[in-house]
Amino acid sequence: MKDKTIDYILRTTWLMVQKMYNEEASKFESTMATGFTLLSIDPEKGTPSTALGPKMGMEATSLSRILKTMEGRGLIERHPNPKDGRGVLIHLTEFGREKRDYSREKVLTFNETIRRNVSEEKMNHFYEVAELIIDMVSNKKIYNQK
Repeated sequence: MKDKTIDYILRTTWLMVQKMYNEEASKFESTMATGFTLLSIDPEKGTPSTALGPKMGMEATSLSRILKTMEGRGLIERHPNPKDGRGVLIHLTEFGREKRDYSREKVLTFNETIRRNVSEEKMNHFYEVAELIIDMVSNKKIYNQK
């Protein structure tokens, strides 16, 4: 793998993980995107719809489609935000909470399995490299150098 570019490794790894999650989710007529959204909604207080997109790193139009589908499936409900009359809070239904728990279980199983097979030292290096990449990209340290 050393002859592959970093972005190739990131992309292909993420695509494989995404495929794995979608295969699991399809067993329950769902998708990884739905599971990710369920995990991003505060199960107690709900989450403002305007906060979900940035939290998930997703464009508003894509998120709107997912939320509409989730509402149609009875996973979420929209309520006016009492603190901001213009805003909407997304709340999980009881069914949504069940599916959220299922999604959380799948993510934790993935994490536990990886951790059992990778040393703590290697995991720490993985996190260090990921944090460095995030910092460099988000602070425009790659292409906007002087």
